Amino acid sequence: MAIEITSRSLFKGRPDKSALYKEIQPNPPVAKRKSISRFQSARAVTRLMRRNFSSRAPELSGGQAIILSIPKSGRTWVRTFLCAYFCKHYGREFTLKPERYGEPGIPRLIFSHDCFEHRTKGDLWDRIRGKYLVPKKELRRAKIVLLVRDPRDCFVSLYVQMTRRDRGAPTEFKRKTVGDLLRDKKFGVCAIIKTMNAWLNEFSDRDDFTIIRYESLREFPRENFRTLLTVLGETTPDVSIFQAALDFSEFENMKKMEAAGAFDSKILRPGDVRDPESFKVRRGKVGGYREYLSAEDQEYAAGALTKLDSRFGYSPSVS
Repeated sequence: MAIEITSRSLFKGRPDKSALYKEIQPNPPVAKRKSISRFQSARAVTRLMRRNFSSRAPELSGGQAIILSIPKSGRTWVRTFLCAYFCKHYGREFTLKPERYGEPGIPRLIFSHDCFEHRTKGDLWDRIRGKYLVPKKELRRAKIVLLVRDPRDCFVSLYVQMTRRDRGAPTEFKRKTVGDLLRDKKFGVCAIIKTMNAWLNEFSDRDDFTIIRYESLREFPRENFRTLLTVLGETTPDVSIFQAALDFSEFENMKKMEAAGAFDSKILRPGDVRDPESFKVRRGKVGGYREYLSAEDQEYAAGALTKLDSRFGYSPSVS
């Protein structure tokens, strides 16, 4: 039986290696959970401001499931696996937009950075129109999957993308040190934590809400990708197709595809093929932030993580 991580089992940590196929049972209620009252207003604001009057709204609508994430949480990996599985299942050529084939069995999936992009991308007019927000009616209708990763690893990977890959990033960002950007109000670790808390507050009381941890996917990809397919309605995946999709979405294969320009997306191409740090598919290492952040910066990030909702299961330890 696949591991299921839902709102009812959110308090569980990583799966026990000795019980990979046991169903995760809900934990007893936590006697006294860390107060997050300061983020209740964020929940209200998120719900109040959820509107999208832009021409981009149709791109964020019509999905059977909506997969939300902070940038650099492993979305490309997850998306590649799912697209590889459904394309192969229906005998179609791989594409990151398999819904274009019109196969009834291929679900339309919406991938969005939602609130994070709303705050960090575009101009004032974009934010007034809600250009990057998933419309409220879509969130009410579709299943919600929240893909999460340790905010410190997210931040470091985002920093590398902005300074080594994103040609449109503001020049002043490329002049800043990693420590400077770590403390930035819009892109720093505190902004990432605020967005993660807001999403959890908004969706955690729903029965159709699922949270998937990047770290669990890395440690137990077979079990957790099977769970994700189950959430999407694919309860009995074909074994050979499932394995082929896992192999296809391995990091080394994805890097080769990106270098060769095989992805049908401009954003999945390296900034400089000679610079491994400029690839969209870069390292995917768990705990890699330690190689980029000084001891002082790690202490700052650890302090910031004390404000992250404890249900995510990320320890603020710097060890």
